[in-house]
Amino acid sequence: WLTVEVPSVVFLIERFLSLVDGVSIGTNDLTQLVLGVDRDNPRLIPLWDEQDEAVRCAVERVARACREQAMECCVCGDAPSRRPEMAASLLQLGVTSLSVSPDAFERTARIVREIESRFT
Repeated sequence: WLTVEVPSVVFLIERFLSLVDGVSIGTNDLTQLVLGVDRDNPRLIPLWDEQDEAVRCAVERVARACREQAMECCVCGDAPSRRPEMAASLLQLGVTSLSVSPDAFERTARIVREIESRFT
């Protein structure tokens, strides 16, 4: 598996897919590096947003490349746990699985079941 956490891998994702069995997108580092915002700096935290259009475009690019190769694409990091409502948009972008913290599991699972029921 390949963990996608830096923009260069997003840009060159097609080069890596033949070498791996799946992809995991780490939203924490990817958001920080795509936006150029230090998530540990209290003054910049308001600018750090994993739902920013640039971050969504990066996730979509990776998910689309994975889908074209029939490859699993997981999203991990704080985003799916802190914002379970993001599950809908991530699945619509083509993400095939989500990694969440135990306290967010039930709520996220409910959302995913609801979304998946629309696909069947």
